[in-house]
Amino acid sequence: MSLSSGSKSCSFCGSTVRVGSGRVLVKNDGSILYICSSKCWKNMQLKRDARKLKWTERYVKGGIKAKSR
Repeated sequence: MSLSSGSKSCSFCGSTVRVGSGRVLVKNDGSILYICSSKCWKNMQLKRDARKLKWTERYVKGGIKAKSR
């Protein structure tokens, strides 16, 4: 078994998560979510959209456009 020595990106805010820090959440479908801080963990539990929060790297400045049919 080999261990990866690289860093991952946070599944919520997009910042880097160093090896040995943060949290790893494995869902029932097998997908893996990396969480960098308790701030991201709490906002993910509250089901907030990271694209609407200015402090995340996933923030969309112009706003989120709804798809029109």
